[in-house]
Amino acid sequence: MATVTIDEAQARLAELIDHLRAGEELTITRSDQPIARLQAEGPIPVMPRAPGSALGTLVVVCEDESHLDDFAEYMR
Repeated sequence: MATVTIDEAQARLAELIDHLRAGEELTITRSDQPIARLQAEGPIPVMPRAPGSALGTLVVVCEDESHLDDFAEYMR
């Protein structure tokens, strides 16, 4: 775990954040006393889609294909 003073953290905050790896912590001190911790977040895990997971979320009120008449000239 790395440690920096509050003055150094204020001067180089963007650089310190860029160099942190996921899960790594940086302790910020004032007068040799820890006052804050900066922790890098990891990437957000992406869950794969499961077949059927959206079942029941779409309800078709009626079978209506009259709206397709507007696109008839494009479908030829």
